[in-house]
Amino acid sequence: MVDAFCNTWKLIDSQNFDEYMKALGVGFATRQVGNVTKPTIVISKDGDKVMVKTLSTFKNTEISFKMGEEFDETTADDRHVKSTLTMDGDKLVHVQKWDGKETKFIREIKDGKMVMTLTFEGVQAVRTYEKA
Repeated sequence: MVDAFCNTWKLIDSQNFDEYMKALGVGFATRQVGNVTKPTIVISKDGDKVMVKTLSTFKNTEISFKMGEEFDETTADDRHVKSTLTMDGDKLVHVQKWDGKETKFIREIKDGKMVMTLTFEGVQAVRTYEKA
């Protein structure tokens, strides 16, 4: 269940994130900031609601949702998307849809770290977080 992800996570490694942001259409200046920002992600649960806070010096975002239910989300790069989060085995899957496009984040716990794989139109980035 989602409980394994409930923690405070600090980014320690990021692979191919610039290419991923470029594929999404994120502008150069925002990508520059995104590449040097090391966000902290706080995942918590209250009853059947799950909260994911992303905290950084650049921008803070917060989403609150019920697993499997679609909700409106405004991303850190200001896209307005429809998001759904589900569990696929021991993976937390976050799908964002907008303008006929779709990106997917798959979070999994490996060796006590949270590994997040982001995929959009064949471009993949991997961001690794450790417990803060």
